[in-house]
Amino acid sequence: MASLPDETLRKILVQIQQTAVQSQRALNVSRQQIAARERERRILQLTIEEITSLEGDVNLYKGVGKMFMMVPRPTMEKELKAEEKELTDDINNQNKKSKYLEKQFNDAQAQLRDIFQSTSQQR
Repeated sequence: MASLPDETLRKILVQIQQTAVQSQRALNVSRQQIAARERERRILQLTIEEITSLEGDVNLYKGVGKMFMMVPRPTMEKELKAEEKELTDDINNQNKKSKYLEKQFNDAQAQLRDIFQSTSQQR
């Protein structure tokens, strides 16, 4: 690496450091969102298991605002499974985003290490 003026080097370091910090924050948010969606999906899975274990003539009710509506069992199961699939897809997308952010963070850290090593060798 050619010798850069101190001001230019400082600007590069600040920019890389900002990228690392932003990536780390976004990664933490993404991980929290994944955990929340995993909890929601688990609750849905448990609900589906409970509904399928019930006898066929049981009335099922769905919360709508401040009231409850009776819903046919096949409709309820279909809605819950669709919601579970949507959450699963969302979790998968969030995992991909997390991997990208993690790679971005690791790359920024590697760049900082390389810069510090090259400047310490020059001096």
